[in-house]
Amino acid sequence: EFLRSFWQRQVDAAEQETPDYRHPPLPLARIKKVMKSDPDVKMIAADAPILFCKACEIFISEITARAFIIADSNKRRTLSRADIAKALSKSDQFDFLIDIVPR
Repeated sequence: EFLRSFWQRQVDAAEQETPDYRHPPLPLARIKKVMKSDPDVKMIAADAPILFCKACEIFISEITARAFIIADSNKRRTLSRADIAKALSKSDQFDFLIDIVPR
């Protein structure tokens, strides 16, 4: 239920948002660097890093929300690395992070 309401809030926020493209929440230069790390990528359209930035923001928010559920179930208000690892291990969609996030 928590995740369902999380996603509804994300959709509502995206519909209401007037984005500030000059001051993105994540550094666009770093996002471009990650995008260019793929050898198949030659050129990047100007609006692609902005879209990728929003996707990263939502991705980080979802992982944080899932980790909060774990911490809250253990009667804690502070997230730990173990909360994040446990939250990611509970869903198959995060299996691509198996080499990055320790168990």
